[in-house]
Amino acid sequence: MKLFVTGVGGQLGHDVVNEAIKRGYDAVGSDMAPAYSGIRDGSAVTEAPYVPLDITDRDAVLGVISAKNPDVIVHCAAWTAVDAAEEPENREKVDRINHLGTRYVAEAAKVVDAKLVYLSTDYVFDGTGDRPWEPDDVCFAPLNVYGQSKLDGEMAVREILEKYFIIRIAWVFGRNGKNFIRTMIHAGKTHDTVRVVNDQIGTPTYTFDLARLLADMAETDKYGCYHATNEGGYISWYDFCCEFYRQYGLKTKVVPVTTAEYGLSVAARPYNSRLDKRKLIQAGFRPLPDWKDAVARYLKEAEL
Repeated sequence: MKLFVTGVGGQLGHDVVNEAIKRGYDAVGSDMAPAYSGIRDGSAVTEAPYVPLDITDRDAVLGVISAKNPDVIVHCAAWTAVDAAEEPENREKVDRINHLGTRYVAEAAKVVDAKLVYLSTDYVFDGTGDRPWEPDDVCFAPLNVYGQSKLDGEMAVREILEKYFIIRIAWVFGRNGKNFIRTMIHAGKTHDTVRVVNDQIGTPTYTFDLARLLADMAETDKYGCYHATNEGGYISWYDFCCEFYRQYGLKTKVVPVTTAEYGLSVAARPYNSRLDKRKLIQAGFRPLPDWKDAVARYLKEAEL
């Protein structure tokens, strides 16, 4: 099987290429940079074939993907800077990347008859209530520009393709890039006290574990929309921070605050990021491990 992975310079794309090569697949990574720009840790992704690609260039997307002729495209590339997406000068760019770029990748997948795995987000929902969101729930009012752009990407995939997986994830962390754990451990080393919101509820997603699931999915034709985060129940960002501080051995005081008290975010954040993952099990896929176990493995493997 041959995989084409967009966004290989990011957290998830890096792990997807490594997982693919571990399974003996042919894997090609792509991103905006002229050469692979992720961590160079001796893993297979460092030596894997790489193609620079701007997904907002339709002709380039169709040309490159047609030339590579993959069986599966794993589309990880995205604008993920949620607050920056709200700036008026960035909104058109966010739409070009997350919506139109996804449309072009879907069109290319149709041309080469490839399966498409599209990574989406809990931000497509309005973030209200306390019932876990189900994959087939109707999304009609994302809270911010980022969420709307990812929902528009989902709609493009559904419109163009039949052979697709839409995977909604939340609270992502991985070795190859910035994430909440890395940011807060740095803060914990330089501050006696940190404040963390305790009224936004969800579950973390470790990209190493998610990459395994995506490869499992790519081997099947069980198409559709799924939710995928690590197991272990629903928690707050405060709970998350307390746990990885404990595992890391930091004694920094963590003060729980409401979103309103925190008050630093430009973009609205969802209070309810609970994702119902039962559909994964119903389809016969193996769930991701407990998030506490994922944190332990991440802390052991990451350079923090």
